[in-house]
Amino acid sequence: MKENISSKELILKKIRKALLEKRDNPHPNLEENQLYKTNEEELEVLFAEQLTAVSGNFIFCENGVDFIENILELADKYKWRKIYCWEPELQALLSHYEFPFYQTDKDFDQAEVGITLCEALVARNGSVMVSNQNAAGRRLSIYPHHHIVIARTGQLVLDLKDAFQLLKNKYGTQIPSMVSNITGPSRTADIEKTLVLGAHGPKELFVFLIDDFS
Repeated sequence: MKENISSKELILKKIRKALLEKRDNPHPNLEENQLYKTNEEELEVLFAEQLTAVSGNFIFCENGVDFIENILELADKYKWRKIYCWEPELQALLSHYEFPFYQTDKDFDQAEVGITLCEALVARNGSVMVSNQNAAGRRLSIYPHHHIVIARTGQLVLDLKDAFQLLKNKYGTQIPSMVSNITGPSRTADIEKTLVLGAHGPKELFVFLIDDFS
């Protein structure tokens, strides 16, 4: 028993000593050791690779016409009829090219596709940062089986810290109350360890990166 107490006291003494002698930065070289290797790829390429690796779909578009052509092709391929879009900016773009969509939540329980904007695209892990600040809110990115995200090239960043900096630059101190990071379609392996897509949200994620939004 005496040996156990002595060992405990020895450990406590070491802890007390370390606390008394603590430095402002006990690991001065930690920040020099990067968690990731320096990125040498174009952000668009890196994002596309990472998004595809988590079963997402990446489509780069030069402008609005290119976007409409690609989304029409997808709509024809998947036989989409119930397409919802609540973002005024996107509604204007779709209406300009007479692309059919629902502007309200009428018959939303039958929604097949939700088209939303985003806050940022994170190239490092192929994820999409969204918030509840946009008109689409949270429902449109979760309920429909297919989620289409529209982003500008200026929203493509390398890391999460860069994405949060975009938020700070955009909203200042009024950061949205809900910020979420989407990495590929919804998935689970809870049932018999079998991967299932779309279990708790969209089973398909399409990210359109538009160079010129006009």
